[in-house]
Amino acid sequence: MSPAARGGLLRRHRDFRLLWSGETAGKFGASVTGVALPLIAVSDLHASTFEIGLLNAAAWAPWLVIGLPAGVWVDRLPRRPIMLATAAASLLLFAAVPLADRLGHLSIGLLLAVSLLTGTAAVLFQTAYTAYLPGLLDPADQPEGNAKLHGSASAAQLAGLGSGGLIAQFAGAVNGMFANAATFLVSLVCLSRIRHRETPAPRKERALRREVGEGLRLVAGDRWLRTLTLFGAASNLALMGYQSIQVAFLIREVGLASGTVGGLIAAGASGGIAGAFAARRVAARIGTARAMLLFELGLPGLALLIPLTTDGVGVLLYVTGGFSVSAGVVAGNVLKSGFQQSYCPPELLGRLSASAAVLNYGTIPLGAVLAGVLGTTLGLRPAMWIATAGVPLAALILLFSPVGRTRDFPAARTRSTAGTSARSTSTPA
Repeated sequence: MSPAARGGLLRRHRDFRLLWSGETAGKFGASVTGVALPLIAVSDLHASTFEIGLLNAAAWAPWLVIGLPAGVWVDRLPRRPIMLATAAASLLLFAAVPLADRLGHLSIGLLLAVSLLTGTAAVLFQTAYTAYLPGLLDPADQPEGNAKLHGSASAAQLAGLGSGGLIAQFAGAVNGMFANAATFLVSLVCLSRIRHRETPAPRKERALRREVGEGLRLVAGDRWLRTLTLFGAASNLALMGYQSIQVAFLIREVGLASGTVGGLIAAGASGGIAGAFAARRVAARIGTARAMLLFELGLPGLALLIPLTTDGVGVLLYVTGGFSVSAGVVAGNVLKSGFQQSYCPPELLGRLSASAAVLNYGTIPLGAVLAGVLGTTLGLRPAMWIATAGVPLAALILLFSPVGRTRDFPAARTRSTAGTSARSTSTPA
């Protein structure tokens, strides 16, 4: 019986349902934090624009420090225990923020430390989770699994952003961290109940440096992986640039209340749900590579509406721009995840994920700091213009690469698809 005939994954696959629930809860909590931490910094600690940018940068800086060895560790060790340990660490760290406030020790330094340490946990969790999914699902189920996980992540982000603003308005931004800690408790319980146990193939232990090098060479030597990684790095630089200062922009420049800011950001983020729903359907009609261009170059062009945001009816400009960017980014992530999981050998997925993520996410702290500097020196609105313009410009990397000349991504990695000068085996555009 085909997977479709047996119903969706959430109905028929208990372990995937638990993984989905745990990941969705964690994403919800992380989204609450994405609003709560900057609001704590702005409202309770009166932080500067640069300090807000630094706070966002701290969450992503661990990718530059441990991202590459994390891929090797994940390939050497069972992935589920890594996810359990990092979820527990995140729970304790986020709960420490409101406790420190009650003891009178809340400071920007503490927020930076929590952001840095939970960012470290996120590096290990995401690398392990990305490599764990293909072992949990049959190949035929992986596209559906990716779409459901990305779609639920967007829905959780939507709910978390809105909840973060409402919690800040009615109970205080600091109390939002208790809600975040509770979501990681849910995640921890769900992950602990998964019955699937990995049976990694025995492999000869080799030097860490050599295995890290394998992952980097895989990304650098393959034109498809190299293109997607370079695009991700450029795109994340611009995305984090405007996202790291959007709370300050909407409160200080547009003049909105904290609760309104959370709801507005949530409305923009709702595009991610639409993107996850549309990704596979659009790709089936026009091809995976063409769909990637549509989602990553076409839709994000509306990001330029965001700096035009004003109070009143003008907030619809933010919603339109944010919705389009979110839809494009999430749909692109669904397509990229499915491609990498079918294209890369399973034993290298951890290193591929980590190597690509170091380059992709390594630009995120740079984008956050750069936006903070631009916001301080030029003003928040000019900084938003510069950052949002970078979102569609980054996709030109895709347009002038093999992605722009083909209909579909290759289904599997071969010598011809990996080569830098060989012709593509996918259908030409």
